[in-house]
Amino acid sequence: MSGSLTVIGLGPGNAAQVTPEALAAIEAGEDFFGYGPYVDRLNLRDDQRRHASDNREEISRAEAALMLAAKGGRVCVVSGGDAGVFAMAAAVCEAIEAGPAEWREIHFSVVPGITAMLAVAARVGAPLGHDFCAISLSDNLKPWELIEKRLIAAAEAGFVMAFYNPVSKARPHQLSRAFDVLRAHLPGSVTVVFGRAAGRPDERMRIEPLSNAHSDMADMATCIIVGSTETRLIERPGQAPLVYSPRSAGKI
Repeated sequence: MSGSLTVIGLGPGNAAQVTPEALAAIEAGEDFFGYGPYVDRLNLRDDQRRHASDNREEISRAEAALMLAAKGGRVCVVSGGDAGVFAMAAAVCEAIEAGPAEWREIHFSVVPGITAMLAVAARVGAPLGHDFCAISLSDNLKPWELIEKRLIAAAEAGFVMAFYNPVSKARPHQLSRAFDVLRAHLPGSVTVVFGRAAGRPDERMRIEPLSNAHSDMADMATCIIVGSTETRLIERPGQAPLVYSPRSAGKI
């Protein structure tokens, strides 16, 4: 008997940014797996069950959810932001691929959410208005040398970059190294947006030139957007500046 497993993106943290589709999926679910702070954001009924775990237990969390769904449960796995962007949807797919055949019979679906780079971009204007890419600076699952290679390629190709997982206690120096790499390939005037906790009460937006960007301006709740040479800053009297990337392509 196979049940269902739905991976749900809860958005960046503002209850108003949780989609109606996500709310409907939560209403229909029975068991909820996720990183503790994300599970804590749910307003569950007495007949719905929480299964909270640590942040680095993605695969074991996915396997536990799949085992319960294989027994016929209506299971949900929750993520902050969008579940498909550096989050649990990929971990569940990975577990399905490596797991027993019956896991492939489970009805599987993903409910999208507002990811951090979109929430940060909306707060400051339209820095993602032209070609962009998203890069995780965590080297837990890939070597740092590969991250540097991708940074250089993105800078030379003229992409705006959104950085996820920029720093942690275990990785305190990598963001500084990333900025050093970029300063070797981009002018110091390129705009950098530090967007912390977008949409939450402790939200903080900071805009700096690349020449002045450094790692103590960010933590793990921060999504960083590094503009391209085409990205522009519009100063406004009495208001925060607007950051935007024009829709027209740059020159080669």
